[in-house]
Amino acid sequence: MLTFLGFAMIATFLVLIMMKKMSPIAALVLIPALFCVFAGKGAHLGDYVIDGVGKLAPTAAMLMFAIVYFGVMIDVGLFDPIVRGILRFCKADPMRVVVGTAVLAAIVSLDGDGSTTFMITVSAMYPLYKRLGLSLVVMTGVAATANGVMNTLPWGGPTARAATALKLDAADIFVPMIPALAVGLLFVFVLAYILGVKERRRVGTLALPGQVEREVAEEELVPATPGASGASAPASTSASTSASGEGGAGSVAGPATASATASASAAHGGGDAAAPEDGFQGLDPHRPTLRPRLYWFNAGLTVALLTAMIMELLPIPVLFLLGAALALTVNFPHMPDQKARIAAHADNVLNVAGMVFAAAVFTGVLTGTGMVKHMADWLVGAIPEGMGPHMALVTGLLSLPLTYFMSNDGFYFGVLPVLAEAGAAHGVSPLEIARASLVGQALHMSSPLVPAVYVLVGMAKVEFGDHTRFTVKWAALTSLVVLAAGMLFGII
Repeated sequence: MLTFLGFAMIATFLVLIMMKKMSPIAALVLIPALFCVFAGKGAHLGDYVIDGVGKLAPTAAMLMFAIVYFGVMIDVGLFDPIVRGILRFCKADPMRVVVGTAVLAAIVSLDGDGSTTFMITVSAMYPLYKRLGLSLVVMTGVAATANGVMNTLPWGGPTARAATALKLDAADIFVPMIPALAVGLLFVFVLAYILGVKERRRVGTLALPGQVEREVAEEELVPATPGASGASAPASTSASTSASGEGGAGSVAGPATASATASASAAHGGGDAAAPEDGFQGLDPHRPTLRPRLYWFNAGLTVALLTAMIMELLPIPVLFLLGAALALTVNFPHMPDQKARIAAHADNVLNVAGMVFAAAVFTGVLTGTGMVKHMADWLVGAIPEGMGPHMALVTGLLSLPLTYFMSNDGFYFGVLPVLAEAGAAHGVSPLEIARASLVGQALHMSSPLVPAVYVLVGMAKVEFGDHTRFTVKWAALTSLVVLAAGMLFGII
């Protein structure tokens, strides 16, 4: 009964948010509450929610202060050179923009934290996607999938959990997996290239006039090939965009004319928007929040913060709390300016923190009622006896749905030991089981139970349902590519 209710609850949640019948926050709260009553455990709902909130509170605190920290870094211009560099590299070519998104997300993912990766990637790429009229779900999908592959780094979480659960050395698990993960990352780059070519065909190839003489970030975008008609377009036009739909489906069929040169003057000195309909963030080269004299201080502070996070010198929430406080104090010593910066990022903080605590209801009910355990036991029990010698393959395949519908803690500490025990009975090494358990991470990073994904879709102004519809198939395919490569190389 609990097995059926667990799968039904997850399916109901996904269907409702993908059909846009409910907002993610409402669905994360109301659906599990209803199914908790169906399970006959409505009287314990409060205990389940409090337990879930307690477990996710550190994550919520980390995201809150991380948003403030990186928001301030964007305000003061720390990432402006990255944006200008990407603009120069991309040359307003949609294909290069999408590939650049994948490369940037992969590089930033080296810090091991998904929320940090998404904040930096979206901050750098969002204005460019808007100006070129590219589909924003392409950006979120490519960034999430690239980060998912890189999430397998030993300090990223899953590898450490697998090593702890099976009492193995993390290096023994991760190092042999590097060739398979490299193939997976290469596949993401190829996928980004294909999606970029599709976007190029949809919006046309655009050009940046005066690239040598002027700062790229201040330049006006001009369609060079405005679609199949071949008609020339005015110099002040660019493609309009839709923030939802696969590859821009449901948006303009070709490059529509829309102003791309709106001023990026900032309300409250924040450099937040170029125009209300564009929603540019952080690109105005003249915004009053810039602190060029403090650039190297801010860069050093950021490097020190990420280094401390990787070395685990302090808990991540504490590091971001200290970092945000220091960044605000040094860059904005006057109290009104500090309040203005906090207020400028309050929307993102509230949305993400609210989503995390709503997800605590979902995970609290799943765990507290025993649905997760029953679902995992049912899946493991459904494995045919003849598949015993192939438990590594089975583990890899099961890691896709299980890490999507469960937290990493639930999978690695609850399910993986059972799979490893079943494999050991048929002579399959625990190391192979542990390596196979990592392949689902490309899909896991788009799970509704991963708080960082709400940072991604929130900052990109993309509906979670649209992101899910677009990303899941590509992320699942990426995971299967990693699994196939691991088997081909004899790693799994």
